Amino acid sequence: MTVSCPMQHPQPMPLTPTPPGQALTAMMREICRLHGLWLTAGDRLTHSLGLSSARWQVLGALHLAGEPLSVAYLARHMGLTRQSVQRTVDFLAADGLVAFADNPHHRRAKLVSFTPQGRRTTDEVHRLQSVWANDLAHGLSVHAFHDALQLLETMRLRLEAQRRPRGPGHQAPHRSPRADWDSGPGMGASDAG
Repeated sequence: MTVSCPMQHPQPMPLTPTPPGQALTAMMREICRLHGLWLTAGDRLTHSLGLSSARWQVLGALHLAGEPLSVAYLARHMGLTRQSVQRTVDFLAADGLVAFADNPHHRRAKLVSFTPQGRRTTDEVHRLQSVWANDLAHGLSVHAFHDALQLLETMRLRLEAQRRPRGPGHQAPHRSPRADWDSGPGMGASDAG
């Protein structure tokens, strides 16, 4: 009797995406277009404050955290590389918007926190962004935004799951949430300016 192993003779992959695959591809293209437009709009929105989109996104992530964080943790939270966020944080520090403090959980990974000027600037960015977002979203369904957000979160979670090693013996070690403050993945590229 001959036994065939499916791994030796894999089934050919379809050359055309399934309908859900086609819809996902169209959505990804639209997200890429929107991302570029959002960055341009963000640059215009915060230009008078001397901020680029990259800089105010880092300030926004720090604001949402509500406490000082390491650069690695900020990068992980934002889905960016530690190096790109470090460059942006260095620019923000040179402009007097953030400062570095010792990290009790890690000798070398400093914590990033707001300066008083950084807090005022972030509050002004939040005010400008709220007016802009309210205007852009005017007349659109809140439910549609929630549905889109749920779909995007599901896709993010699936992509994150694909990044993890699979199979026995390849389990990532359990890490406490605090460990994320001290190390960061290389999760993507970013405009650091």
